[in-house]
Amino acid sequence: MTSIDQDAAWAAFTARDRGQDGAFVAAVRTTGIYCKPSCPARHPHRENVSFLPDGAAARAAGYRACLRCKPDAVARDSRAVAEAVALIAAAEEGIGLDALAARVGYAPHHFLRLFKRATGVTPAAYGRGLRASRAAEALQRDGSVTGAIYEAGYGAASRFYADGARRLGMSPSVWARGGIGVTMRWTVAATSLGPLLVAATDTGLCRVAFDEDAAALTRRFPRATIVAGDPALAALAEEVVTLVETPGRDAALPLDVRGTAFQEAVWQALKTIPAGETRSYAELAALAGRPGAVRAAGTACGRNPLAVIVPCHRVTRSDGAPGGYAYGVDRKRALLDRERS
Repeated sequence: MTSIDQDAAWAAFTARDRGQDGAFVAAVRTTGIYCKPSCPARHPHRENVSFLPDGAAARAAGYRACLRCKPDAVARDSRAVAEAVALIAAAEEGIGLDALAARVGYAPHHFLRLFKRATGVTPAAYGRGLRASRAAEALQRDGSVTGAIYEAGYGAASRFYADGARRLGMSPSVWARGGIGVTMRWTVAATSLGPLLVAATDTGLCRVAFDEDAAALTRRFPRATIVAGDPALAALAEEVVTLVETPGRDAALPLDVRGTAFQEAVWQALKTIPAGETRSYAELAALAGRPGAVRAAGTACGRNPLAVIVPCHRVTRSDGAPGGYAYGVDRKRALLDRERS
């Protein structure tokens, strides 16, 4: 049985932390019911509450589900989102919202909210992302635009070019040649946590990383043209540095990053974690729509191209330990401490 930190769970329960819904349930001895962490009902005394991994464990211990917060619906919602993600991935063409919701047993508008809350994007956007990722992989592997169109599941070449240019940040033919012809501007900004590489294409930021320089950028993008930054990049870098020094601020910065559909879902999910709060890798995988893909969620964090902007420092191990961080655990702790203060 999964070990639950009872004190941490009580803190989340008293705070009615929606982000912890699905992580555990609260079993109340005086009433014989179990609730999800965000239950709006009046809280019982601490000595009357214990925390269990899920509804199945609570029912096995003789508790029944709270009729007000419906804790078992959380697990059902997660399963429905995971099933929808699998349906989207398996479909040869796009699935409409009505049909997708019917397949998983929800009303369309309700399921749209569930899916977007879990993945950060709509089902249609997730499908477009998946097709674009498949197209990018086919282009890198084979170099054939025509082959990529059909392998990725596009119904028409026009949709491929429209989606590909918007998501890849460059035309499909340029992507097929390894990004040749794309210009990336770079600078290294000083921060209190160490030197920070900030690089951008004409579309937006493509790399933000501690302890990297132009040579590291060239190794990562060997076929791009790497040049020193200009005043426009300096202004972007100043905003990024502000996020390091006072993390947690909202920043509408232009971005130009690419990953697989799941990686991008994880990066979107990371941006939904409030400043100063953390989620476990298991919770992050569930937020990204694939509850079982805990290891893959951790890998997606490690491949996050935009330090601080996409806050992978807000993910910890299930036991509360910091876990890994590409730029060192001390930096991870420092960023979280700044957000919490």
